[in-house]
Amino acid sequence: MPTALITGASAGLGAEFARQLAARGADLVLVARGVDALESLAAELREAHGISADVMSADLSAESDVELVAARLRDAADPIDLLVNNAGFGLPLQFADNDIDEEVRHLRVHVEAPMRLMHAALRTMRGRGGRIINVASVAGFISRSTYSACKSWLIGFSRWANAEYARDAVTVTAVCPGFTHTTFHERMGLAPGEEGIPGIGWLDAEDVVREGLRDAARGKAVSIPSLRYKTVVALTGILPRSLTAGVARRGRV
Repeated sequence: MPTALITGASAGLGAEFARQLAARGADLVLVARGVDALESLAAELREAHGISADVMSADLSAESDVELVAARLRDAADPIDLLVNNAGFGLPLQFADNDIDEEVRHLRVHVEAPMRLMHAALRTMRGRGGRIINVASVAGFISRSTYSACKSWLIGFSRWANAEYARDAVTVTAVCPGFTHTTFHERMGLAPGEEGIPGIGWLDAEDVVREGLRDAARGKAVSIPSLRYKTVVALTGILPRSLTAGVARRGRV
Protein backbone atom coordinates (compact mmCIF):
# COMPACT_ATOMS: atom_id res chain seq x y z
CA MET A 1 0.00 0.00 0.00
CA PRO A 2 1.45 3.42 -0.90
CA THR A 3 2.15 5.90 1.88
CA ALA A 4 1.66 9.66 1.60
CA LEU A 5 3.05 12.35 3.89
CA ILE A 6 1.03 15.58 3.89
CA THR A 7 2.04 18.82 5.58
CA GLY A 8 -0.59 21.31 6.68
CA ALA A 9 -2.98 18.36 6.88
CA SER A 10 -5.26 19.58 9.66
CA ALA A 11 -7.55 21.67 7.43
CA GLY A 12 -8.20 23.01 3.93
CA LEU A 13 -6.46 21.44 0.95
CA GLY A 14 -4.21 19.35 3.19
CA ALA A 15 -7.17 17.63 4.82
CA GLU A 16 -8.79 17.14 1.41
CA PHE A 17 -5.63 15.52 0.05
CA ALA A 18 -5.75 13.19 3.06
CA ARG A 19 -9.40 12.28 2.45
CA GLN A 20 -8.99 11.58 -1.25
CA LEU A 21 -5.78 9.60 -0.82
CA ALA A 22 -7.27 7.54 2.01
CA ALA A 23 -10.28 6.77 -0.19
CA ARG A 24 -7.81 5.38 -2.74
CA GLY A 25 -6.27 3.12 -0.10
CA ALA A 26 -3.13 5.08 0.73
CA ASP A 27 -1.66 5.01 4.23
CA LEU A 28 -0.97 8.47 5.63
CA VAL A 29 1.46 10.50 7.71
CA LEU A 30 -0.34 13.71 8.68
CA VAL A 31 1.75 16.73 9.68
CA ALA A 32 0.62 20.04 11.21
CA ARG A 33 1.11 22.15 14.31
CA GLY A 34 -2.21 21.26 15.97
CA VAL A 35 -2.37 17.64 17.16
CA ASP A 36 -6.07 17.59 18.12
CA ALA A 37 -7.33 18.31 14.60
CA LEU A 38 -4.87 15.80 13.14
CA GLU A 39 -5.89 13.06 15.56
CA SER A 40 -9.56 13.66 14.76
CA LEU A 41 -8.93 13.46 11.01
CA ALA A 42 -6.72 10.40 11.37
CA ALA A 43 -9.39 8.58 13.40
CA GLU A 44 -12.05 9.49 10.83
CA LEU A 45 -9.99 8.13 7.93
CA ARG A 46 -8.92 4.95 9.72
CA GLU A 47 -12.56 4.18 10.47
CA ALA A 48 -13.85 5.05 7.00
CA HIS A 49 -11.16 3.40 4.88
CA GLY A 50 -9.24 0.94 7.04
CA ILE A 51 -5.93 2.62 6.35
CA SER A 52 -3.01 3.49 8.63
CA ALA A 53 -2.77 7.16 9.61
CA ASP A 54 0.09 8.45 11.74
CA VAL A 55 0.23 11.96 13.21
CA MET A 56 3.24 14.26 13.53
CA SER A 57 3.14 17.63 15.29
CA ALA A 58 5.56 20.05 13.62
CA ASP A 59 5.95 23.79 13.14
CA LEU A 60 7.62 24.10 9.75
CA SER A 61 8.98 27.54 10.55
CA ALA A 62 11.25 25.85 13.12
CA GLU A 63 14.33 24.12 11.68
CA SER A 64 14.29 21.41 14.35
CA ASP A 65 10.69 20.47 13.50
CA VAL A 66 11.45 20.44 9.76
CA GLU A 67 14.29 18.03 10.50
CA LEU A 68 11.89 15.69 12.34
CA VAL A 69 9.71 15.47 9.24
CA ALA A 70 12.76 15.18 6.97
CA ALA A 71 14.02 12.25 9.05
CA ARG A 72 10.71 10.46 8.48
CA LEU A 73 11.07 11.05 4.73
CA ARG A 74 14.60 9.64 4.76
CA ASP A 75 13.48 6.40 6.45
CA ALA A 76 14.15 3.85 3.70
CA ALA A 77 12.81 1.01 5.86
CA ASP A 78 9.33 2.56 5.84
CA PRO A 79 9.38 4.69 2.70
CA ILE A 80 7.11 7.56 1.74
CA ASP A 81 5.76 7.22 -1.82
CA LEU A 82 4.07 10.64 -2.09
CA LEU A 83 5.05 13.91 -0.41
CA VAL A 84 2.47 16.72 -0.41
CA ASN A 85 4.04 20.05 0.59
CA ASN A 86 0.90 21.95 1.51
CA ALA A 87 1.62 23.86 4.74
CA GLY A 88 1.34 27.62 4.44
CA PHE A 89 -0.26 30.84 5.61
CA GLY A 90 -0.88 34.34 4.31
CA LEU A 91 0.19 37.83 5.33
CA PRO A 92 -1.12 41.28 4.41
CA LEU A 93 0.18 42.42 1.04
CA GLN A 94 1.80 45.60 2.43
CA PHE A 95 5.31 44.21 2.86
CA ALA A 96 6.87 47.39 4.33
CA ASP A 97 4.18 47.50 7.03
CA ASN A 98 4.48 43.85 8.03
CA ASP A 99 6.61 42.56 10.89
CA ILE A 100 9.87 41.40 9.30
CA ASP A 101 10.13 38.39 11.60
CA GLU A 102 6.72 37.23 10.34
CA GLU A 103 7.91 37.71 6.77
CA VAL A 104 10.98 35.56 7.50
CA ARG A 105 8.75 32.89 9.08
CA HIS A 106 6.53 33.07 5.98
CA LEU A 107 9.57 32.49 3.74
CA ARG A 108 10.72 29.52 5.82
CA VAL A 109 7.33 27.78 5.66
CA HIS A 110 6.72 28.43 1.94
CA VAL A 111 10.24 27.99 0.53
CA GLU A 112 12.82 26.58 2.94
CA ALA A 113 10.63 23.84 4.43
CA PRO A 114 9.43 22.46 1.05
CA MET A 115 13.00 22.56 -0.26
CA ARG A 116 14.36 20.64 2.74
CA LEU A 117 11.52 18.10 2.63
CA MET A 118 11.93 17.57 -1.12
CA HIS A 119 15.64 17.00 -0.60
CA ALA A 120 14.92 14.38 2.07
CA ALA A 121 12.24 12.67 0.00
CA LEU A 122 14.40 12.45 -3.09
CA ARG A 123 17.10 10.61 -1.15
CA THR A 124 14.78 7.59 -0.82
CA MET A 125 12.58 8.04 -3.92
CA ARG A 126 15.31 8.13 -6.58
CA GLY A 127 15.41 4.83 -8.42
CA ARG A 128 12.54 3.41 -6.36
CA GLY A 129 10.05 5.94 -7.71
CA GLY A 130 7.74 8.43 -6.06
CA ARG A 131 5.75 11.61 -6.41
CA ILE A 132 6.07 15.06 -4.90
CA ILE A 133 3.24 17.59 -4.99
CA ASN A 134 3.99 21.19 -4.06
CA VAL A 135 0.88 23.25 -3.40
CA ALA A 136 1.61 26.59 -5.04
CA SER A 137 -0.89 29.13 -6.40
CA VAL A 138 -1.84 31.11 -9.48
CA ALA A 139 -0.40 33.98 -7.41
CA GLY A 140 2.99 32.59 -8.46
CA PHE A 141 2.37 33.90 -11.97
CA ILE A 142 1.53 37.44 -10.77
CA SER A 143 3.84 40.09 -9.30
CA ARG A 144 2.75 40.99 -5.78
CA SER A 145 4.42 40.91 -2.40
CA THR A 146 6.24 37.96 -0.85
CA TYR A 147 3.45 35.35 -1.15
CA SER A 148 3.61 35.64 -4.93
CA ALA A 149 7.41 35.48 -4.85
CA CYS A 150 7.40 32.33 -2.70
CA LYS A 151 4.89 30.56 -4.93
CA SER A 152 6.80 31.61 -8.05
CA TRP A 153 9.94 29.98 -6.62
CA LEU A 154 7.99 26.80 -5.85
CA ILE A 155 6.61 26.62 -9.39
CA GLY A 156 10.01 27.21 -10.99
CA PHE A 157 11.78 24.69 -8.79
CA SER A 158 9.06 22.08 -9.37
CA ARG A 159 9.40 22.48 -13.14
CA TRP A 160 13.14 21.92 -12.95
CA ALA A 161 12.92 19.00 -10.52
CA ASN A 162 10.22 17.24 -12.55
CA ALA A 163 12.49 17.23 -15.60
CA GLU A 164 15.67 16.45 -13.65
CA TYR A 165 14.36 13.48 -11.66
CA ALA A 166 12.14 11.88 -14.30
CA ARG A 167 15.11 9.60 -15.06
CA ASP A 168 14.88 8.40 -11.44
CA ALA A 169 11.14 7.65 -11.74
CA VAL A 170 10.19 10.64 -9.57
CA THR A 171 7.63 13.24 -10.64
CA VAL A 172 7.32 16.72 -9.10
CA THR A 173 4.13 18.73 -9.64
CA ALA A 174 3.26 22.27 -8.57
CA VAL A 175 -0.50 22.47 -8.02
CA CYS A 176 -1.61 26.07 -8.59
CA PRO A 177 -5.19 26.75 -7.51
CA GLY A 178 -6.91 30.10 -7.60
CA PHE A 179 -9.32 31.26 -4.87
CA THR A 180 -10.51 28.10 -3.13
CA HIS A 181 -13.15 27.53 -0.46
CA THR A 182 -11.01 26.60 2.59
CA THR A 183 -10.23 28.15 5.98
CA PHE A 184 -7.11 29.89 4.56
CA HIS A 185 -8.72 33.34 4.38
CA GLU A 186 -10.50 32.97 7.72
CA ARG A 187 -7.16 32.29 9.43
CA MET A 188 -6.01 35.66 8.10
CA GLY A 189 -8.97 37.32 9.82
CA LEU A 190 -10.88 37.99 6.59
CA ALA A 191 -14.67 37.73 6.70
CA PRO A 192 -16.57 35.95 3.88
CA GLY A 193 -16.82 38.26 0.89
CA GLU A 194 -14.08 40.58 2.13
CA GLU A 195 -11.76 39.51 -0.69
CA GLY A 196 -14.08 41.17 -3.22
CA ILE A 197 -14.00 38.16 -5.56
CA PRO A 198 -17.25 37.11 -7.32
CA GLY A 199 -18.60 33.60 -6.86
CA ILE A 200 -17.40 32.42 -10.26
CA GLY A 201 -13.83 33.03 -9.14
CA TRP A 202 -13.97 30.43 -6.35
CA LEU A 203 -13.05 26.76 -6.61
CA ASP A 204 -14.00 23.81 -4.41
CA ALA A 205 -11.21 22.04 -2.55
CA GLU A 206 -12.44 18.63 -3.75
CA ASP A 207 -12.03 19.65 -7.40
CA VAL A 208 -8.60 21.22 -6.85
CA VAL A 209 -7.24 18.10 -5.17
CA ARG A 210 -8.83 15.70 -7.65
CA GLU A 211 -7.32 17.54 -10.62
CA GLY A 212 -3.98 17.96 -8.86
CA LEU A 213 -3.69 14.24 -8.14
CA ARG A 214 -4.68 13.44 -11.72
CA ASP A 215 -2.03 15.76 -13.18
CA ALA A 216 0.62 14.42 -10.79
CA ALA A 217 -0.19 10.87 -11.93
CA ARG A 218 0.32 12.06 -15.52
CA GLY A 219 3.73 13.49 -14.63
CA LYS A 220 2.82 17.13 -15.25
CA ALA A 221 5.18 19.72 -13.79
CA VAL A 222 2.42 22.31 -13.28
CA SER A 223 -1.26 21.72 -12.57
CA ILE A 224 -3.70 24.64 -12.82
CA PRO A 225 -7.14 23.42 -11.76
CA SER A 226 -10.10 24.67 -13.80
CA LEU A 227 -10.31 26.20 -17.26
CA ARG A 228 -11.01 29.66 -15.84
CA TYR A 229 -7.67 29.80 -14.02
CA LYS A 230 -5.79 28.28 -16.95
CA THR A 231 -7.12 31.26 -18.89
CA VAL A 232 -6.06 33.68 -16.14
CA VAL A 233 -2.51 32.29 -16.15
CA ALA A 234 -2.35 32.49 -19.95
CA LEU A 235 -3.38 36.14 -19.80
CA THR A 236 -0.67 36.97 -17.25
CA GLY A 237 1.89 36.10 -19.91
CA ILE A 238 0.66 38.80 -22.30
CA LEU A 239 -0.82 41.54 -20.11
CA PRO A 240 1.37 44.32 -18.62
CA ARG A 241 2.76 43.50 -15.17
CA SER A 242 1.39 46.79 -13.83
CA LEU A 243 -2.14 45.71 -14.77
CA THR A 244 -1.97 42.21 -13.31
CA ALA A 245 -0.33 43.49 -10.12
CA GLY A 246 -3.15 46.01 -9.69
CA VAL A 247 -5.81 43.33 -10.07
CA ALA A 248 -3.92 41.04 -7.67
CA ARG A 249 -4.23 43.55 -4.83
CA ARG A 250 -7.88 42.55 -4.49
CA GLY A 251 -7.24 39.29 -2.72
CA ARG A 252 -5.05 36.34 -1.79
CA VAL A 253 -4.91 32.93 -3.45
